[in-house]
Amino acid sequence: MLTFVTKQILVGGALRFLRSLSAGGVVLGTIFFAASLTPTLIPRSFLLQGALSGGCFAVGYAIGVGWRWLWRYMQLPHPRGRMERWLKIGVLGLCLILAVAFLRNTAAWQNSIRTLMDMEPVSSAHPIEISAIAILTFVALVLLARLFMIVVQLISKGADRVVPPRVSRVIGFSLGVILFWSIANGLLVRYTLHVLDSSFAAFDALFEPDQDRPTSPLQTGSTASLMAWEELGRTGRRFVSTGPSAQDIAGFTGQPALQPIRVYASLHAGDNAAERAKLAFEELKRVGGFERSVLVVITPTGTGWVDPAGIDTVEYLHRGDIASVALQYSYLSSPLSLLVEPDYGMEAAQALFAQVYGYWTTLPRDRRPKLYLHGLSLGALNSERSTDIFEILGNPIQGAVWSGPPFASRIWQQVTAARNAGSPAWLPEFRDGSIFRFMNQNGSTVPAETPWGPMRIVYLQYASDAITFFDYRDLYRRPDWMNAPRGPDVSPHLQWFPIVTMLQLAVDMAVANGTPMGFGHVFAPEHYLKAWLAVTDPPGWSPQDIEKLSHYLAERSR
Repeated sequence: MLTFVTKQILVGGALRFLRSLSAGGVVLGTIFFAASLTPTLIPRSFLLQGALSGGCFAVGYAIGVGWRWLWRYMQLPHPRGRMERWLKIGVLGLCLILAVAFLRNTAAWQNSIRTLMDMEPVSSAHPIEISAIAILTFVALVLLARLFMIVVQLISKGADRVVPPRVSRVIGFSLGVILFWSIANGLLVRYTLHVLDSSFAAFDALFEPDQDRPTSPLQTGSTASLMAWEELGRTGRRFVSTGPSAQDIAGFTGQPALQPIRVYASLHAGDNAAERAKLAFEELKRVGGFERSVLVVITPTGTGWVDPAGIDTVEYLHRGDIASVALQYSYLSSPLSLLVEPDYGMEAAQALFAQVYGYWTTLPRDRRPKLYLHGLSLGALNSERSTDIFEILGNPIQGAVWSGPPFASRIWQQVTAARNAGSPAWLPEFRDGSIFRFMNQNGSTVPAETPWGPMRIVYLQYASDAITFFDYRDLYRRPDWMNAPRGPDVSPHLQWFPIVTMLQLAVDMAVANGTPMGFGHVFAPEHYLKAWLAVTDPPGWSPQDIEKLSHYLAERSR
């Protein structure tokens, strides 16, 4: 009996909810839902697709409801009674046909991306699961919106006693926004970020069983080091203890090699960025980093991670005659750090560069190492911001390799916007190519024999990387990188839709690290090899040697 009553209540509630929906809102919501099923840059699971589609339906529905309110506010004619009911039935039927038609194509659209990324095609996109998740997401968001309106009405009724009705509505809406924002930002977001920060910090403190304390006094974390092994953190310990040894490099090249120098300072190294940078600098001097031929200042990702594919490659190219130094500034992942601590990474990068560059400029030019910058993702953004390039032109560094620059990277934005006419936004050419060059899986479009200037900067980026190509302006305008010709890893079925495409790309950013190596935001060592070759121009490598190293690094990383 209880089960029957419960079912009746649920069915009755569902029917009342359906009757309460706006026909115009459902139409626009369905259009947004259908558009969200089309491919963008990254393949999506049915769980992610369902949540995205439900959110897009809710956004479209809200716009439709707003349009209906404006229509009625202007006192324009609208259907009533039986005509309104029949109109709703017809509209729901058309919306159902549209949704089913797009759901049938979802698997083919997802496979159009997966094929380009050498991924196994899917036989089904699980349309039933997508629809169920989308409905649950939409209902949850609508109920949340209705709760907001109830709160606004309650506040407005209380204000009606002392102010005119229209003023009370403004007060109710304003206070409702403040209340909901305070709850969302103050309780949910901050608490979630606190939990995440604590979790990442605890994870960073874990010791891996195969990582022993270094015995060489030239390694950070050894007994001779200025920093204790325990205080380096998980990412720091991995950075200084892994990578190619002198024996590995000599075994591959058949020539004598040095042990690459790696210095890392974690968040435990000091109370602020300046203290940690100073300690990293002193450690770099202690181990002889300025006595090597090449010195790389690395800005890690948000978690403090340094991509092995990026640093191992250049260590092989220079046969170990290289030093690198990195400074941790956060425990959170790059997207979270970008949202929560946008200036903290810049502060750390500037502090470390100031220490290294300030000392480097005092050394004789013919006896100091070649100085380069490097960073991936948020590290590329903050490495860009570590110095003003125009301020060091009188005594310039030798260059930089920045991979996967986030869309907020200022120099990247300016150079891309000022690209040569006819060059695509996903692989621009900038003026004569003497300072800035862009590379992807196929290298650069600038001929290798084109002369460089005193400073060489390469952006390594894939056309399928949403972290690089997301833009808030995608809300209302088609981005240039969608124009033909498109990148080699971008689906030909990708289309731009107002609002929806921006939401799709925002979701793509969250899963950009889930692609195979060489696509999205996961960079392959053979592509790093091309970038470092162009920037550092190491001597003694024939084309055959480079090809052999490329295959070796690719196999080693997989």
